Amino acid sequence: MTLIEPRKHGDASDGSLGSRLSRLDGRRKITGSATYALEQPVENLVHAVLVQSTIASGRVVSVDKAAAEALPGVLMVLTPDKVFNMMVASDWFGNRVENVPYLPLPAEVNYYGQAVAAVIAETFEQARDAARLVKVHYEETPAVTVIDQGGSGTVTAPMTVEWGDAQAAFDTADITIEAEYRTPREYHVPIEPHGLIASWQDDQLTIWEPSQWTHGMARTYAEWFEIPFENVRIISPFIGGGFGSKGGAYFYGAVAALAARELARPVKLAVTRSQGFTAYGGRASTRQTLKLGASADGVLQAVIHRGANETSTYADFHEGTGAATPIMYAVNNFSSQQGLIKVNTVTPGALRAPGKNPSAYGIECAIDELSYAVGIDPLEIRLRNYADHDYQSGKPWSTRKLREALLAGAERFGWSNRSAAPRSMRDGRTLIGWGIGCGTFPNLTNSSDAMIRILSDGSVEVESAGIDMGQGTYTIVAQTAADALGVSVDRVDVKLGDSVSAGAPVAGGSMLAGSITGAVHKAAQAAREELIGLALNAPNSPFSTSGANTLVIENGRIKTSREDSPSMSIGELMAMLGREKLEVKRDTLPEGTTREEQQKAFTHMSKVRGPTAGEFSIHSWGAHFIEVRVDEDFGTVRVSRIVSAFDCGRLYNPKLAESQLRGGIIMGIGQALLEEGLVDARNGRVVNNNLGDYLVPTNADVPPIEILSVGEPDFEASVLGGKGVGEVGIVGVAPAIANAVFHATGKRVRDLPITLEKLI
Repeated sequence: MTLIEPRKHGDASDGSLGSRLSRLDGRRKITGSATYALEQPVENLVHAVLVQSTIASGRVVSVDKAAAEALPGVLMVLTPDKVFNMMVASDWFGNRVENVPYLPLPAEVNYYGQAVAAVIAETFEQARDAARLVKVHYEETPAVTVIDQGGSGTVTAPMTVEWGDAQAAFDTADITIEAEYRTPREYHVPIEPHGLIASWQDDQLTIWEPSQWTHGMARTYAEWFEIPFENVRIISPFIGGGFGSKGGAYFYGAVAALAARELARPVKLAVTRSQGFTAYGGRASTRQTLKLGASADGVLQAVIHRGANETSTYADFHEGTGAATPIMYAVNNFSSQQGLIKVNTVTPGALRAPGKNPSAYGIECAIDELSYAVGIDPLEIRLRNYADHDYQSGKPWSTRKLREALLAGAERFGWSNRSAAPRSMRDGRTLIGWGIGCGTFPNLTNSSDAMIRILSDGSVEVESAGIDMGQGTYTIVAQTAADALGVSVDRVDVKLGDSVSAGAPVAGGSMLAGSITGAVHKAAQAAREELIGLALNAPNSPFSTSGANTLVIENGRIKTSREDSPSMSIGELMAMLGREKLEVKRDTLPEGTTREEQQKAFTHMSKVRGPTAGEFSIHSWGAHFIEVRVDEDFGTVRVSRIVSAFDCGRLYNPKLAESQLRGGIIMGIGQALLEEGLVDARNGRVVNNNLGDYLVPTNADVPPIEILSVGEPDFEASVLGGKGVGEVGIVGVAPAIANAVFHATGKRVRDLPITLEKLI
């Protein structure tokens, strides 16, 4: 086992791939020179404000807009009765219903807070005031506003997983447990709200919008307006957080773009903080029942899982409560089913580690309950049921260092000092609890494209449509290019977030880093070889008599391996050649890919390779050891210490990886103790739709977090050996906290968040 410990802050770094280089975009962000989407200085700009429904189900009968239109500065009021000749776009996987009109402001109301009108005016204040004067009249119909009103739901056959005879094995097991676990609605609440600026020049549409997927969103806008993909440009160099919410174009983008087309002026639409709770979907509320059967010594004999999540009345979204359950532990008899429950809500969406997150909450709480039922340590029961291969697919793991993560985390945390009995550890009137939770996330891969440009002064530009929403893409791309080319990282300028650049997949599913670095590495190596070829063959070159395999590039200088070798900088070579630039573009698409297939690879998810697409099952893994302190009198819970160990393969930049993992862990604290979308069951209104009432962790809620890496390069996962980092950090945190709370108090809370009234 290789244990990589975090270095002290301030350690020097050479900037090479694998070093702890600080973020290259950090200075621009902290000094305010990084320009975000809604800050773009666009001339002749007008403003749009949305009008939301006040019912959960029904139809818009009429809209009284006379008072709004009479206000100074108002240019247009968009209502459901206006027709703008837009067409439905294809989904993420390329499926499209042909010749169906798209109505961004439909008359049919499916949830409280749905946009039913929009006002466009010269100033934001004028648009806001006018929007308040728009009167909407409805024909209301009965609504299902929360998951418990929706019955048992409909089982989705594609998400059913079974092997062996789980029911028979459960019925004959020595030890059995059965429990239901629930998670509430959760929301992304990124610091940067959603919104955009849309501008038309003839039939060319430019969109400034925070985007996790510039190519995918450009494709949607092109299909909406029936214009060529090349006519749409999405610009998104900086993003203030996304967590899955900024991976696609939404109705409000269509509203702004069509208003800009109709008015022939750029339109800015900023989604307000409260509107962000219904303008797009957060994590769906879920419920799941787990039945575990085991032998007397704690070895699993059967797992039976039945889960369900809420979805909207007009579209299906699968949260996947059984996503992690089949692969966490060795079991020969398994059955899992997933159901959907229709609710009058906005369609839920992907929120950091969709599916795997609530799935791990269920199985990791259940395995903890089994450890107490059997009478063995929670760490030991996980080791005793360690899966030596993927029982679901039958394939071997590429690398799975979860055992090493458990052992390393336990040692650093001091798990052996734990007193086994609940309520047996205390500090005065404070109860202390220790808990474990494991997590996983599948390794998803997609093709990517990259442009390397060597400039006349020897500096390097790297271009990609990939984005950086805080995960460090600018930095690791620069490190990758610098490493492969043999130049200093401070000579590399990275340009991201523009759909006219080289293609890249969505920054989601933890796939972007592995995809984009593979293309950058390939392009940089090709550029290096071209430079060496030019140095060998250029007239008057000092290397003209050198052998083809003798030249190297180090620190931006070309030379041979001999000590007395002549050398010249890349800039000097470019000057000798009279070249302004040298461009090399490479991709990681299969040989023979057509232009149409290439565009589809970058604009749809249909070409994404799952974790078992090849000979191996490829995943990232993590183990969390968490201490909580519970006030015995008031029931308040504080997380006081965290040690988390991960197998994410090779870390391209350990400093940034640790930052991502800590961010996921902090979101897990929020999930466990604070976050809950509260819905008024009478009308479906989200009542805590602001950052004052929707609680997320602040500095006071976050204890010291120690990150350990036990991974090794996994070249089945990616060209450079890394596996996904961005999402695995949150998976397993909430159950670790819940398990620690039980150890502290003896009370098992199975529905999140864990609040004081559930403990007193």
